Amino acid sequence: MAELPTQLIDRFGRKVTYVRMSITDRCDFRCVYCMDEEMTFMPRQQLLTLEEIVFLLRAFCELGVEKVRITGGEPLVRRDVDWLFNELGQLKGSTSLKELTLTTNGSKLEKYAQTLADSGLDRINISLDSLNAEKFKALTRTGDLDTVLTGIAAAKKANFKRIKLNAVIMKGRNEDEIIDLAQFAIDNDLDISYIEEMPLGHVSHAREESYCSSDDVLAKLKTVFDLRTSIASTGGPSRYYQVAGTTSKIGFISPHSHNFCDSCNRVRVTTEGRLLLCLGQEHSMDLRDVIRRHPGDMQQLKQAIVDSMEIKPKGHDFDIKAQPIIFRHMSVTGG
Repeated sequence: MAELPTQLIDRFGRKVTYVRMSITDRCDFRCVYCMDEEMTFMPRQQLLTLEEIVFLLRAFCELGVEKVRITGGEPLVRRDVDWLFNELGQLKGSTSLKELTLTTNGSKLEKYAQTLADSGLDRINISLDSLNAEKFKALTRTGDLDTVLTGIAAAKKANFKRIKLNAVIMKGRNEDEIIDLAQFAIDNDLDISYIEEMPLGHVSHAREESYCSSDDVLAKLKTVFDLRTSIASTGGPSRYYQVAGTTSKIGFISPHSHNFCDSCNRVRVTTEGRLLLCLGQEHSMDLRDVIRRHPGDMQQLKQAIVDSMEIKPKGHDFDIKAQPIIFRHMSVTGG
């Protein structure tokens, strides 16, 4: 077998340094932009085991990946998730991994925040689409705002390097809270990113009608806040602005209005171990099959990952006006 590189580089010369790993498609919320109200979840035997996840992410981190984000579904509903983070925290120092992060809906943070911080989790993203309890319930279908706010407080107490809120803005749902959400972030010494809705999977509303562009959000924010020149991102797709006189940054993830494919540095691994080379395409490689056909063989796994760089596409073909051509929900893909 050929000597393996120490850095993943795709056929367009882009370095892949960031992996988003979905560890479950299950969630205790049913957010309207992410899931149908009635969901059929993946049989548990199809999921990667926690041990397989650690093995897989070690392979990536020995191939030059510097940032790993654990996602779901809601990752903190997975059994023994604290063991997983303890194992992953140990990859820092023994591999190229520099940053271990998490995206969560916040519902389990009161229980897990301190344990996660102690395990080596660096940063945390918390979804928060409304500060109105009734509206929050409508957007999440099952969520409780007070539980999430308590989780945010627990995360602040645990002293992560940084905490960021994620808000998906939808016309007719929560666009009237753009300013309030930013002010909440500033008041709590947090960052916030506003996200354009991703057209993945079937949902119960017309995405074209609910779509709110990042430019519209930015224009509204500029009527209230002094936003300084855009600054460098943290390795993800966000464009950031510093709020003058504060420690808070405001970011925008804009797959429709500001395509960020040219600088893409990331890949995703789905709950069942399928390596997705692009969020908006189906180019993929079955890494679970490699792991289970060659148990414990790190060389075989790394070679499969290196080979996958040849099928990473140049970009996605998102069209907010069209029916989704990607039928997997965001909860399977990894939010």
